[in-house]
Amino acid sequence: MRSLAVGLLNLSGLGLGYALMGRWYRAALCWAATGGLLLAALPAEPDGVPAGIVVSFLVVLVLTAADGAWTARRSAVGGSWRPLVAAALGLVLLGVPAGGAVVYGSERDEAVQQMLLDRLEKGDRAVAAAAKQSSFAGGRVKYRTALDIYRELGEDHSGSRAGKLVPSRLKAYYKAVSAPYEAKDHCQAVEPLTHLRTVPDSVDAKLLGSLAAWPDEPLAESLYGCGVSKIGDGSDTNDASDGGELGELLRTLPDSAQAKQVGPAVTGKMDEQVKAVRGGEPCAATEVLRRIGATVAAMPDRTVAALSAKADDGVQDGVYACGVDEFKDKKFTEARETLSGFADTYKKDGRRQHARDIVIAAEIAEDRPSAGKRLPPRQGPGGPRMELVLSNDAPNAVEILYTGPVSGSVELKGCGSCKRYSASDGPKLACRASGKRYPKVTLRLPAGEYHFLYKHGTGASADVDSYASGSRVQSGYTYTSCTYVTTESDAAPGLDLPSIPDAIKPASTG
Repeated sequence: MRSLAVGLLNLSGLGLGYALMGRWYRAALCWAATGGLLLAALPAEPDGVPAGIVVSFLVVLVLTAADGAWTARRSAVGGSWRPLVAAALGLVLLGVPAGGAVVYGSERDEAVQQMLLDRLEKGDRAVAAAAKQSSFAGGRVKYRTALDIYRELGEDHSGSRAGKLVPSRLKAYYKAVSAPYEAKDHCQAVEPLTHLRTVPDSVDAKLLGSLAAWPDEPLAESLYGCGVSKIGDGSDTNDASDGGELGELLRTLPDSAQAKQVGPAVTGKMDEQVKAVRGGEPCAATEVLRRIGATVAAMPDRTVAALSAKADDGVQDGVYACGVDEFKDKKFTEARETLSGFADTYKKDGRRQHARDIVIAAEIAEDRPSAGKRLPPRQGPGGPRMELVLSNDAPNAVEILYTGPVSGSVELKGCGSCKRYSASDGPKLACRASGKRYPKVTLRLPAGEYHFLYKHGTGASADVDSYASGSRVQSGYTYTSCTYVTTESDAAPGLDLPSIPDAIKPASTG
Protein backbone atom coordinates (compact mmCIF):
# COMPACT_ATOMS: atom_id res chain seq x y z
CA MET A 1 0.00 0.00 0.00
CA ARG A 2 2.91 2.32 0.81
CA SER A 3 4.42 1.77 -2.67
CA LEU A 4 1.05 2.34 -4.34
CA ALA A 5 0.54 5.57 -2.42
CA VAL A 6 3.94 6.99 -3.37
CA GLY A 7 3.51 5.99 -7.03
CA LEU A 8 0.06 7.60 -7.25
CA LEU A 9 1.29 10.79 -5.58
CA ASN A 10 4.17 11.05 -8.04
CA LEU A 11 1.80 10.56 -11.01
CA SER A 12 0.21 13.90 -10.14
CA GLY A 13 3.42 15.55 -11.36
CA LEU A 14 3.82 17.34 -8.04
CA GLY A 15 6.51 14.98 -6.61
CA LEU A 16 4.51 14.50 -3.37
CA GLY A 17 5.52 10.83 -3.11
CA TYR A 18 9.16 11.82 -2.90
CA ALA A 19 8.28 14.60 -0.44
CA LEU A 20 6.62 12.10 1.92
CA MET A 21 9.74 9.99 1.83
CA GLY A 22 11.98 12.99 2.32
CA ARG A 23 13.61 12.54 -1.07
CA TRP A 24 13.68 16.24 -1.80
CA TYR A 25 16.19 16.11 -4.61
CA ARG A 26 13.98 13.77 -6.60
CA ALA A 27 10.92 15.87 -5.69
CA ALA A 28 12.72 18.92 -7.07
CA LEU A 29 13.26 17.08 -10.34
CA CYS A 30 9.49 16.43 -10.54
CA TRP A 31 8.76 20.10 -9.90
CA ALA A 32 11.28 21.12 -12.58
CA ALA A 33 9.67 18.80 -15.13
CA THR A 34 6.18 20.13 -14.33
CA GLY A 35 7.42 23.73 -14.43
CA GLY A 36 9.07 23.14 -17.79
CA LEU A 37 5.81 21.77 -19.15
CA LEU A 38 3.90 24.82 -17.89
CA LEU A 39 6.43 27.17 -19.45
CA ALA A 40 6.09 25.38 -22.79
CA ALA A 41 2.30 25.22 -22.66
CA LEU A 42 1.36 28.67 -21.39
CA PRO A 43 -0.04 30.83 -22.74
CA ALA A 44 -2.04 28.47 -24.87
CA GLU A 45 -1.27 28.59 -28.60
CA PRO A 46 -3.49 27.36 -31.46
CA ASP A 47 -0.92 24.72 -32.37
CA GLY A 48 -0.75 23.41 -28.78
CA VAL A 49 2.30 22.01 -27.00
CA PRO A 50 4.81 20.21 -29.22
CA ALA A 51 4.21 16.45 -29.08
CA GLY A 52 7.80 15.75 -28.06
CA ILE A 53 7.46 17.79 -24.89
CA VAL A 54 4.19 16.08 -23.92
CA VAL A 55 5.61 12.60 -24.51
CA SER A 56 8.75 13.45 -22.56
CA PHE A 57 6.68 14.70 -19.61
CA LEU A 58 4.54 11.56 -19.59
CA VAL A 59 7.65 9.42 -19.62
CA VAL A 60 8.97 11.40 -16.65
CA LEU A 61 5.68 10.85 -14.75
CA VAL A 62 5.74 7.12 -15.37
CA LEU A 63 9.40 6.86 -14.35
CA THR A 64 8.90 8.90 -11.18
CA ALA A 65 5.84 6.81 -10.23
CA ALA A 66 7.73 3.56 -10.78
CA ASP A 67 10.82 4.86 -9.04
CA GLY A 68 8.79 6.17 -6.12
CA ALA A 69 6.90 2.89 -5.72
CA TRP A 70 10.12 0.89 -5.81
CA THR A 71 11.89 3.20 -3.40
CA ALA A 72 8.93 3.15 -0.96
CA ARG A 73 9.12 -0.64 -0.63
CA ARG A 74 12.75 -0.50 0.43
CA SER A 75 12.78 2.66 2.52
CA ALA A 76 11.29 3.57 5.87
CA VAL A 77 8.78 6.40 5.74
CA GLY A 78 8.96 9.00 8.46
CA GLY A 79 6.03 10.64 10.13
CA SER A 80 2.68 9.27 11.11
CA TRP A 81 0.87 9.31 7.74
CA ARG A 82 -1.23 6.37 6.75
CA PRO A 83 -0.56 4.63 3.42
CA LEU A 84 -4.24 4.08 2.70
CA VAL A 85 -5.04 7.78 3.14
CA ALA A 86 -2.04 8.71 1.00
CA ALA A 87 -3.15 6.32 -1.76
CA ALA A 88 -6.64 7.87 -1.72
CA LEU A 89 -5.10 11.34 -1.88
CA GLY A 90 -2.94 10.19 -4.83
CA LEU A 91 -6.04 9.09 -6.69
CA VAL A 92 -7.67 12.46 -6.05
CA LEU A 93 -4.57 14.37 -7.14
CA LEU A 94 -4.52 12.49 -10.45
CA GLY A 95 -7.32 14.89 -11.34
CA VAL A 96 -4.78 17.76 -11.34
CA PRO A 97 -3.05 16.84 -14.63
CA ALA A 98 -6.35 15.67 -16.11
CA GLY A 99 -8.09 18.91 -15.16
CA GLY A 100 -5.12 20.89 -16.38
CA ALA A 101 -5.37 19.13 -19.73
CA VAL A 102 -9.07 20.03 -19.96
CA VAL A 103 -8.46 23.67 -19.06
CA TYR A 104 -5.54 23.84 -21.46
CA GLY A 105 -7.70 22.38 -24.24
CA SER A 106 -10.30 25.08 -23.64
CA GLU A 107 -7.64 27.77 -23.73
CA ARG A 108 -6.22 26.33 -26.90
CA ASP A 109 -9.66 26.35 -28.54
CA GLU A 110 -10.02 30.00 -27.62
CA ALA A 111 -6.60 30.70 -29.10
CA VAL A 112 -7.72 29.04 -32.33
CA GLN A 113 -10.87 31.18 -32.38
CA GLN A 114 -8.80 34.32 -31.90
CA MET A 115 -6.42 33.27 -34.64
CA LEU A 116 -9.33 32.78 -37.05
CA LEU A 117 -10.82 36.14 -36.04
CA ASP A 118 -7.43 37.73 -36.70
CA ARG A 119 -7.41 36.19 -40.17
CA LEU A 120 -10.91 37.50 -40.76
CA GLU A 121 -9.73 40.95 -39.76
CA LYS A 122 -6.80 40.61 -42.17
CA GLY A 123 -9.27 39.94 -44.96
CA ASP A 124 -11.31 42.97 -43.93
CA ARG A 125 -8.22 45.17 -44.03
CA ALA A 126 -7.35 43.86 -47.49
CA VAL A 127 -10.82 44.76 -48.77
CA ALA A 128 -10.62 48.23 -47.23
CA ALA A 129 -7.20 48.85 -48.79
CA ALA A 130 -8.32 47.60 -52.21
CA ALA A 131 -11.42 49.80 -52.13
CA LYS A 132 -9.17 52.88 -51.83
CA GLN A 133 -7.49 52.16 -55.17
CA SER A 134 -8.49 54.26 -58.16
CA SER A 135 -9.29 51.19 -60.24
CA PHE A 136 -10.18 47.56 -59.74
CA ALA A 137 -6.92 46.50 -61.40
CA GLY A 138 -4.95 48.34 -58.73
CA GLY A 139 -6.71 46.47 -55.92
CA ARG A 140 -7.06 43.11 -57.65
CA VAL A 141 -4.35 41.35 -55.61
CA LYS A 142 -5.77 42.54 -52.28
CA TYR A 143 -9.28 41.57 -53.31
CA ARG A 144 -8.03 38.11 -54.22
CA THR A 145 -6.24 37.80 -50.87
CA ALA A 146 -9.41 38.70 -48.99
CA LEU A 147 -11.53 36.31 -51.02
CA ASP A 148 -9.13 33.43 -50.33
CA ILE A 149 -9.33 34.16 -46.60
CA TYR A 150 -13.13 34.32 -46.59
CA ARG A 151 -13.37 31.11 -48.61
CA GLU A 152 -11.09 29.21 -46.24
CA LEU A 153 -12.87 30.46 -43.13
CA GLY A 154 -16.32 29.84 -44.56
CA GLU A 155 -15.63 26.39 -45.97
CA ASP A 156 -12.98 24.91 -43.65
CA HIS A 157 -13.97 26.61 -40.36
CA SER A 158 -17.68 27.22 -40.82
CA GLY A 159 -18.43 26.43 -37.15
CA SER A 160 -15.97 28.96 -35.75
CA ARG A 161 -16.96 32.44 -34.68
CA ALA A 162 -15.02 33.83 -37.65
CA GLY A 163 -16.63 31.34 -40.05
CA LYS A 164 -20.11 32.40 -38.99
CA LEU A 165 -19.23 36.02 -39.87
CA VAL A 166 -18.11 35.16 -43.42
CA PRO A 167 -21.54 35.58 -45.12
CA SER A 168 -21.79 39.17 -43.90
CA ARG A 169 -18.18 39.79 -44.95
CA LEU A 170 -18.90 38.45 -48.43
CA LYS A 171 -21.77 40.92 -48.77
CA ALA A 172 -19.38 43.71 -47.81
CA TYR A 173 -16.86 42.33 -50.30
CA TYR A 174 -19.38 42.40 -53.14
CA LYS A 175 -20.43 45.90 -52.18
CA ALA A 176 -16.83 47.17 -52.21
CA VAL A 177 -15.97 45.53 -55.54
CA SER A 178 -19.15 46.77 -57.22
CA ALA A 179 -18.75 50.37 -55.99
CA PRO A 180 -18.26 51.74 -59.57
CA TYR A 181 -21.61 50.24 -60.53
CA GLU A 182 -23.32 51.89 -57.59
CA ALA A 183 -21.75 55.17 -58.76
CA LYS A 184 -23.17 54.51 -62.28
CA ASP A 185 -19.67 54.49 -63.76
CA HIS A 186 -20.55 51.72 -66.17
CA CYS A 187 -17.22 51.46 -67.99
CA GLN A 188 -15.26 51.20 -64.73
CA ALA A 189 -17.80 48.70 -63.39
CA VAL A 190 -17.37 46.13 -66.17
CA GLU A 191 -14.10 44.59 -64.94
CA PRO A 192 -15.00 44.24 -61.24
CA LEU A 193 -18.46 42.90 -62.03
CA THR A 194 -16.92 40.38 -64.42
CA HIS A 195 -14.68 39.31 -61.53
CA LEU A 196 -17.66 38.91 -59.18
CA ARG A 197 -19.34 36.73 -61.77
CA THR A 198 -16.41 34.30 -61.51
CA VAL A 199 -16.39 34.10 -57.71
CA PRO A 200 -18.72 31.02 -57.63
CA ASP A 201 -15.97 29.16 -59.51
CA SER A 202 -13.79 29.26 -56.40
CA VAL A 203 -16.25 29.75 -53.52
CA ASP A 204 -19.02 27.35 -52.52
CA ALA A 205 -22.34 28.58 -53.91
CA LYS A 206 -24.05 27.65 -50.62
CA LEU A 207 -21.74 30.05 -48.83
CA LEU A 208 -22.50 32.81 -51.35
CA GLY A 209 -26.24 32.31 -51.36
CA SER A 210 -28.04 34.92 -53.46
CA LEU A 211 -24.73 36.68 -54.16
CA ALA A 212 -23.80 33.95 -56.64
CA ALA A 213 -26.24 35.15 -59.31
CA TRP A 214 -26.37 38.83 -58.32
CA PRO A 215 -23.69 40.21 -60.74
CA ASP A 216 -25.56 39.18 -63.93
CA GLU A 217 -28.01 42.08 -64.00
CA PRO A 218 -25.50 44.81 -63.02
CA LEU A 219 -22.96 43.44 -65.51
CA ALA A 220 -25.48 43.45 -68.34
CA GLU A 221 -26.46 47.01 -67.47
CA SER A 222 -22.84 48.14 -67.30
CA LEU A 223 -21.80 46.44 -70.54
CA TYR A 224 -24.72 48.03 -72.32
CA GLY A 225 -24.25 51.50 -70.85
CA CYS A 226 -20.51 51.51 -71.47
CA GLY A 227 -20.78 50.03 -74.97
CA VAL A 228 -23.40 52.51 -76.12
CA SER A 229 -21.43 55.45 -74.72
CA LYS A 230 -18.20 54.36 -76.44
CA ILE A 231 -19.38 53.07 -79.80
CA GLY A 232 -17.91 55.17 -82.57
CA ASP A 233 -16.03 57.62 -80.34
CA GLY A 234 -12.62 56.09 -80.99
CA SER A 235 -12.09 54.71 -77.48
CA ASP A 236 -13.38 51.30 -78.59
CA THR A 237 -10.87 51.00 -81.46
CA ASN A 238 -8.89 48.24 -79.80
CA ASP A 239 -12.09 46.27 -79.17
CA ALA A 240 -13.59 46.67 -82.65
CA SER A 241 -12.46 43.17 -83.64
CA ASP A 242 -14.79 41.57 -81.07
CA GLY A 243 -17.58 44.12 -80.91
CA GLY A 244 -16.36 45.87 -77.76
CA GLU A 245 -18.56 45.89 -74.65
CA LEU A 246 -21.73 45.36 -76.67
CA GLY A 247 -20.21 42.28 -78.29
CA GLU A 248 -19.25 41.00 -74.86
CA LEU A 249 -22.82 41.57 -73.67
CA LEU A 250 -24.23 39.56 -76.58
CA ARG A 251 -21.78 36.72 -75.94
CA THR A 252 -21.99 36.60 -72.15
CA LEU A 253 -25.60 37.51 -71.39
CA PRO A 254 -27.51 37.05 -74.65
CA ASP A 255 -30.86 36.55 -72.91
CA SER A 256 -30.70 39.73 -70.84
CA ALA A 257 -33.04 42.64 -71.45
CA GLN A 258 -30.06 44.84 -72.27
CA ALA A 259 -28.87 42.46 -75.02
CA LYS A 260 -32.19 42.93 -76.79
CA GLN A 261 -31.65 46.71 -76.80
CA VAL A 262 -28.31 46.56 -78.63
CA GLY A 263 -29.83 46.54 -82.13
CA PRO A 264 -32.04 49.61 -81.63
CA ALA A 265 -29.24 51.47 -79.84
CA VAL A 266 -26.78 50.85 -82.69
CA THR A 267 -29.37 51.90 -85.25
CA GLY A 268 -29.98 55.13 -83.37
CA LYS A 269 -26.25 55.90 -83.28
CA MET A 270 -25.98 55.26 -87.01
CA ASP A 271 -28.95 57.51 -87.79
CA GLU A 272 -27.32 60.33 -85.85
CA GLN A 273 -24.13 60.08 -87.86
CA VAL A 274 -25.90 59.65 -91.20
CA LYS A 275 -27.64 62.94 -90.48
CA ALA A 276 -24.33 64.47 -89.39
CA VAL A 277 -22.76 63.52 -92.75
CA ARG A 278 -25.05 66.10 -94.34
CA GLY A 279 -23.99 68.71 -91.79
CA GLY A 280 -20.96 70.90 -91.38
CA GLU A 281 -18.48 68.20 -90.34
CA PRO A 282 -18.96 65.33 -92.79
CA CYS A 283 -15.39 64.02 -92.42
CA ALA A 284 -15.70 63.56 -88.66
CA ALA A 285 -19.13 61.96 -89.01
CA THR A 286 -17.77 59.58 -91.64
CA GLU A 287 -14.98 58.40 -89.34
CA VAL A 288 -17.50 57.78 -86.58
CA LEU A 289 -19.69 55.78 -88.96
CA ARG A 290 -16.69 53.79 -90.13
CA ARG A 291 -15.80 52.87 -86.54
CA ILE A 292 -19.40 51.98 -85.74
CA GLY A 293 -19.55 49.74 -88.81
CA ALA A 294 -16.35 47.92 -87.86
CA THR A 295 -17.56 47.35 -84.30
CA VAL A 296 -21.03 46.23 -85.32
CA ALA A 297 -19.70 43.85 -87.98
CA ALA A 298 -17.87 41.94 -85.22
CA MET A 299 -21.01 41.44 -83.12
CA PRO A 300 -21.79 37.77 -82.44
CA ASP A 301 -25.51 38.31 -83.07
CA ARG A 302 -26.12 38.03 -86.84
CA THR A 303 -29.09 40.37 -86.75
CA VAL A 304 -27.03 43.09 -85.13
CA ALA A 305 -23.98 42.41 -87.28
CA ALA A 306 -26.12 42.85 -90.41
CA LEU A 307 -26.67 46.48 -89.41
CA SER A 308 -23.10 47.20 -90.50
CA ALA A 309 -24.42 47.42 -94.06
CA LYS A 310 -26.30 50.56 -93.07
CA ALA A 311 -23.10 52.03 -91.69
CA ASP A 312 -21.29 51.12 -94.92
CA ASP A 313 -23.91 53.02 -96.94
CA GLY A 314 -23.49 56.01 -94.66
CA VAL A 315 -19.70 55.81 -95.04
CA GLN A 316 -20.07 55.80 -98.83
CA ASP A 317 -22.10 59.01 -98.72
CA GLY A 318 -19.80 60.41 -96.07
CA VAL A 319 -16.59 59.89 -98.04
CA TYR A 320 -18.03 61.78 -100.98
CA ALA A 321 -19.36 64.58 -98.77
CA CYS A 322 -16.03 64.74 -96.94
CA GLY A 323 -14.05 65.14 -100.16
CA VAL A 324 -16.37 67.87 -101.39
CA ASP A 325 -16.10 69.66 -98.06
CA GLU A 326 -12.31 69.46 -98.11
CA PHE A 327 -12.26 70.96 -101.61
CA LYS A 328 -14.50 73.82 -100.50
CA ASP A 329 -12.16 74.40 -97.54
CA LYS A 330 -9.20 74.65 -99.96
CA LYS A 331 -7.69 71.43 -98.57
CA PHE A 332 -6.88 70.30 -102.09
CA THR A 333 -4.40 67.53 -101.23
CA GLU A 334 -6.83 65.97 -98.75
CA ALA A 335 -9.76 66.31 -101.16
CA ARG A 336 -7.74 64.63 -103.88
CA GLU A 337 -6.85 61.67 -101.68
CA THR A 338 -10.38 61.30 -100.30
CA LEU A 339 -12.19 61.41 -103.62
CA SER A 340 -9.59 59.27 -105.40
CA GLY A 341 -10.31 56.62 -102.78
CA PHE A 342 -14.05 57.12 -103.31
CA ALA A 343 -13.75 56.63 -107.09
CA ASP A 344 -11.55 53.55 -106.69
CA THR A 345 -13.78 51.94 -104.06
CA TYR A 346 -17.32 52.71 -105.25
CA LYS A 347 -17.12 52.03 -108.97
CA LYS A 348 -20.90 51.76 -109.42
CA ASP A 349 -21.76 54.98 -107.59
CA GLY A 350 -23.41 57.59 -109.82
CA ARG A 351 -21.21 60.30 -108.27
CA ARG A 352 -18.00 58.59 -109.27
CA GLN A 353 -17.40 60.72 -112.39
CA HIS A 354 -18.01 63.95 -110.54
CA ALA A 355 -15.61 62.76 -107.83
CA ARG A 356 -12.95 62.18 -110.47
CA ASP A 357 -13.57 65.68 -111.90
CA ILE A 358 -13.06 67.15 -108.43
CA VAL A 359 -9.85 65.12 -108.06
CA ILE A 360 -8.56 66.68 -111.28
CA ALA A 361 -9.54 70.17 -110.17
CA ALA A 362 -7.92 69.58 -106.75
CA GLU A 363 -4.66 68.42 -108.29
CA ILE A 364 -4.52 71.48 -110.54
CA ALA A 365 -5.43 73.72 -107.60
CA GLU A 366 -2.46 72.42 -105.61
CA ASP A 367 -0.25 74.31 -108.12
CA ARG A 368 -2.83 76.87 -109.27
CA PRO A 369 -5.18 77.82 -106.39
CA SER A 370 -7.50 79.75 -108.70
CA ALA A 371 -8.57 76.40 -110.13
CA GLY A 372 -10.20 75.64 -106.79
CA LYS A 373 -12.45 78.66 -106.55
CA ARG A 374 -15.50 76.53 -107.21
CA LEU A 375 -16.44 72.89 -107.61
CA PRO A 376 -16.47 71.51 -111.15
CA PRO A 377 -20.07 71.30 -112.39
CA ARG A 378 -21.78 67.90 -112.37
CA GLN A 379 -22.70 68.31 -116.05
CA GLY A 380 -21.05 70.38 -118.75
CA PRO A 381 -23.01 73.23 -120.36
CA GLY A 382 -24.81 72.77 -123.65
CA GLY A 383 -24.21 74.79 -126.79
CA PRO A 384 -21.31 74.82 -129.24
CA ARG A 385 -17.91 73.50 -128.35
CA MET A 386 -14.55 74.87 -129.47
CA GLU A 387 -11.59 72.78 -130.57
CA LEU A 388 -8.31 72.73 -128.68
CA VAL A 389 -5.54 70.87 -130.48
CA LEU A 390 -2.72 69.75 -128.17
CA SER A 391 0.67 68.69 -129.62
CA ASN A 392 3.75 67.38 -127.88
CA ASP A 393 7.21 68.39 -129.07
CA ALA A 394 9.05 66.81 -126.15
CA PRO A 395 10.98 63.52 -125.85
CA ASN A 396 8.89 62.49 -122.84
CA ALA A 397 5.18 61.77 -122.45
CA VAL A 398 2.98 64.38 -120.86
CA GLU A 399 -0.40 64.15 -119.12
CA ILE A 400 -2.60 67.21 -119.39
CA LEU A 401 -5.30 67.84 -116.76
CA TYR A 402 -7.91 70.53 -117.32
CA THR A 403 -10.85 71.90 -115.38
CA GLY A 404 -13.42 74.57 -116.07
CA PRO A 405 -16.93 74.17 -117.50
CA VAL A 406 -15.83 70.56 -118.02
CA SER A 407 -12.94 68.60 -116.51
CA GLY A 408 -10.80 65.79 -117.78
CA SER A 409 -7.35 64.58 -118.69
CA VAL A 410 -5.50 63.40 -121.79
CA GLU A 411 -2.05 61.89 -122.29
CA LEU A 412 0.30 62.59 -125.15
CA LYS A 413 3.06 60.14 -125.97
CA GLY A 414 6.62 61.35 -126.12
CA CYS A 415 8.01 62.48 -129.48
CA GLY A 416 10.84 60.06 -130.20
CA SER A 417 12.68 62.33 -132.62
CA CYS A 418 12.20 65.49 -130.56
CA LYS A 419 14.72 67.06 -128.21
CA ARG A 420 14.93 69.78 -125.64
CA TYR A 421 15.26 73.37 -126.75
CA SER A 422 17.21 76.26 -125.38
CA ALA A 423 15.16 78.87 -123.59
CA SER A 424 15.35 81.21 -126.58
CA ASP A 425 14.66 78.65 -129.32
CA GLY A 426 11.65 76.95 -127.76
CA PRO A 427 9.00 79.57 -128.59
CA LYS A 428 10.30 79.94 -132.16
CA LEU A 429 10.93 76.32 -133.16
CA ALA A 430 8.58 74.09 -131.11
CA CYS A 431 6.03 72.15 -133.20
CA ARG A 432 7.17 73.92 -136.40
CA ALA A 433 9.37 71.34 -138.12
CA SER A 434 7.90 70.60 -141.52
CA GLY A 435 7.08 67.01 -142.27
CA LYS A 436 7.35 65.90 -138.60
CA ARG A 437 4.33 64.19 -137.09
CA TYR A 438 3.93 65.29 -133.48
CA PRO A 439 1.79 63.30 -131.02
CA LYS A 440 -1.44 65.27 -130.72
CA VAL A 441 -5.03 65.14 -129.51
CA THR A 442 -8.06 67.35 -130.12
CA LEU A 443 -10.36 68.41 -127.28
CA ARG A 444 -13.83 69.81 -127.87
CA LEU A 445 -14.56 72.20 -125.02
CA PRO A 446 -17.46 74.53 -124.25
CA ALA A 447 -16.48 78.18 -123.90
CA GLY A 448 -15.30 79.37 -120.51
CA GLU A 449 -12.33 79.79 -118.22
CA TYR A 450 -10.02 76.77 -117.97
CA HIS A 451 -7.07 75.77 -115.83
CA PHE A 452 -4.44 73.32 -117.03
CA LEU A 453 -1.73 71.22 -115.45
CA TYR A 454 0.97 69.64 -117.59
CA LYS A 455 2.49 66.60 -115.85
CA HIS A 456 5.61 65.03 -117.26
CA GLY A 457 6.59 61.43 -116.69
CA THR A 458 9.10 59.70 -114.47
CA GLY A 459 12.54 58.26 -115.06
CA ALA A 460 14.59 60.29 -117.50
CA SER A 461 11.97 63.05 -117.52
CA ALA A 462 11.44 63.18 -113.75
CA ASP A 463 13.46 66.37 -113.57
CA VAL A 464 10.96 68.22 -115.77
CA ASP A 465 8.71 70.53 -113.77
CA SER A 466 4.95 70.18 -113.95
CA TYR A 467 3.44 73.37 -115.21
CA ALA A 468 0.09 75.00 -114.48
CA SER A 469 -1.58 77.69 -116.54
CA GLY A 470 -4.96 79.17 -117.34
CA SER A 471 -6.79 80.41 -120.41
CA ARG A 472 -10.22 81.44 -121.58
CA VAL A 473 -11.81 79.56 -124.45
CA GLN A 474 -14.11 81.79 -126.48
CA SER A 475 -16.74 80.98 -129.06
CA GLY A 476 -15.74 81.19 -132.73
CA TYR A 477 -12.10 80.21 -132.27
CA THR A 478 -9.93 77.15 -132.69
CA TYR A 479 -7.01 76.88 -130.25
CA THR A 480 -3.70 75.13 -130.53
CA SER A 481 -1.21 74.29 -127.83
CA CYS A 482 2.31 72.93 -128.13
CA THR A 483 4.21 71.47 -125.23
CA TYR A 484 7.98 71.35 -125.28
CA VAL A 485 10.88 71.22 -122.83
CA THR A 486 13.67 73.78 -122.52
CA THR A 487 16.99 73.57 -120.73
CA GLU A 488 17.55 76.51 -118.42
CA SER A 489 21.27 77.18 -118.93
CA ASP A 490 21.50 80.21 -116.69
CA ALA A 491 19.82 78.69 -113.64
CA ALA A 492 21.35 79.00 -110.20
CA PRO A 493 24.32 76.66 -109.55
CA GLY A 494 23.18 73.23 -108.48
CA LEU A 495 19.62 73.88 -109.64
CA ASP A 496 20.02 73.10 -113.32
CA LEU A 497 16.25 72.57 -113.79
CA PRO A 498 14.41 72.93 -117.07
CA SER A 499 11.24 74.98 -117.30
CA ILE A 500 8.23 75.01 -119.57
CA PRO A 501 6.67 78.23 -120.84
CA ASP A 502 2.94 78.92 -120.86
CA ALA A 503 1.51 76.18 -123.06
CA ILE A 504 -1.72 77.86 -124.16
CA LYS A 505 -1.19 80.32 -126.98
CA PRO A 506 -4.60 80.89 -128.60
CA ALA A 507 -4.48 81.87 -132.25
CA SER A 508 -7.47 83.08 -134.14
CA THR A 509 -8.26 81.17 -137.32
CA GLY A 510 -10.92 83.58 -138.45
